[in-house]
Amino acid sequence: MTKTSFDLVVVGGGPGGYVAAIRGAQLGMSVALVERAELGGICLNWGCIPTKALLHSATVLRACREAAHYGVTGAGEARPDLAAMVARSRKVAGRLGQGVAHLMKKNGVTVFAASARLAGSGKLALDNGATLSATHIILATGARARELPALPVGERIWAYRQALVADAIPASLLVVGAGAIGAEFASFYRAVGAEVTLIDMTPEILPQEDAEISQLARKAFEKQGIRVLTRCAVTASSTTADGVKVTLEHDGKKIEQTFDRVIVAAGIVGNVENLGLEKTRVKVVKTHIVTDGLCRTGEPGVYAIGDVAGAPWLAHKASHEAVLCVEAIAGLPVHAIDPLRIPACTYSYPQVASIGMTEARAREHATRHGGDIRVGKFTFAGNGKAIAMGEDQGLVKTVFDAKSGELLGAHIIHPEASELITGYGVAASLEATEEDLMHTVFAHPTLSETLHESVLAAFGRALHA
Repeated sequence: MTKTSFDLVVVGGGPGGYVAAIRGAQLGMSVALVERAELGGICLNWGCIPTKALLHSATVLRACREAAHYGVTGAGEARPDLAAMVARSRKVAGRLGQGVAHLMKKNGVTVFAASARLAGSGKLALDNGATLSATHIILATGARARELPALPVGERIWAYRQALVADAIPASLLVVGAGAIGAEFASFYRAVGAEVTLIDMTPEILPQEDAEISQLARKAFEKQGIRVLTRCAVTASSTTADGVKVTLEHDGKKIEQTFDRVIVAAGIVGNVENLGLEKTRVKVVKTHIVTDGLCRTGEPGVYAIGDVAGAPWLAHKASHEAVLCVEAIAGLPVHAIDPLRIPACTYSYPQVASIGMTEARAREHATRHGGDIRVGKFTFAGNGKAIAMGEDQGLVKTVFDAKSGELLGAHIIHPEASELITGYGVAASLEATEEDLMHTVFAHPTLSETLHESVLAAFGRALHA
């Protein structure tokens, strides 16, 4: 007979949910995980992982095309095989999904393949007819792509799922939304040969990033042949036999153009429907569950983590919240996550990664508190490893409190930015000052030396600028 009473039940098996289940089991709790689709959630199956697999295929393709530059002959005529790229991407996602299933079994987590809704204090009703009881319930139901009325998803208008399993390279592609998801798809499809137009309603692409970094990303995209339109929105569309006819409003002017395909990447909405929240004290604002610093909702014994609990919508934030939440339930000493210590990465070409405040935000913060900031910059053109790799375009930018030496923000644009940003993440977590960072020995030759030089530059001590 299947067990139905647990210490902890987690609803949702994404990077927040399955990590919460594992940590609960590690702490000796009896744990169940309820997942209506694939273990690993959107991130593993339709987001973080398969997109990175496609983007890596684009990186290999780019390297082959540029092989002669590195003294390698015979690879310059490399062509994309989209079917093989997609198949590899799905295989990677499938392998990791099997890994999550193994982890559930290894840790003794009971998995229910079902949907669940709150059904009274400590109760969950599953759509398979079962009822589970738990002392603690964690909602980790994630989020889904935001739909735009002017662009209904269909055969030619894609959300991220359709874009991940395309059966042909579009001749022309419109990407609506120039945040991380849109920028990544624009990079991939341009690399494999599509004519790409990337639009956003904001003044710059990657609007959450430092303005200088966003502008550099835009220049890099345009150099690759991506057409970028900012302050631009779709007002209407119609699907024809030849493609999607779209009406754009750009700087007050209307533009009509037909695209082979359109990708909608205009943000996300939380999965809060059909959870039984209406009869609880759980508060929902703009499709996201309101929680305190320890992931508690207004309903005793009910918690929320990850995308459904609001920004930043990042898998690593969800996983960290999962551990924090479960450890708080277990009575361990924990503290709330500082959003300024959560790194953000965009895996376009080049990549963009950041942590903490932008220069503009840091300057405003300092002004309000009667202080000032120091900004350091170092380009990869001065880094030996970057030059050796043939990837010497990009910038590292650091922002410090001028008086205390606190690292307020760090921003990187480079093909390896996502691997480099963690250095600053560790520094911020340890509350390292500029002196600590300046006295750290960085190996040579490495790309990470740019992190050191940017810190030195902020205080007028750069060695290779």
